[in-house]
Amino acid sequence: MINRFVTIVGLAVPLLAAQPLLAKDAPAKPPAAAEAPATAPGTPATKELTPGQTAARTRQKTCGSEWRALTDAQKAAQGPKWPQYWSKCNKRLKGGDKT
Repeated sequence: MINRFVTIVGLAVPLLAAQPLLAKDAPAKPPAAAEAPATAPGTPATKELTPGQTAARTRQKTCGSEWRALTDAQKAAQGPKWPQYWSKCNKRLKGGDKT
């Protein structure tokens, strides 16, 4: 155990000592790179939501606020958990509920 610790320390000390020297040699970023948006390389740009996606999010937020507004007693009496409530609420808001 102590032998491993000594080996790790022996390897880490030269790296830590060389770190300030390596930092001085690092080239500065070009000014154009500083103005670019801060996205990771290979990350796709955000796309606009389709009208269907926007409507689905609106329905989900509406059903969620209705669910949070129900008291625990009403939820227990009503029976369904969130997934079942979401399914019924989503159908109702879409206009697919015939009842």
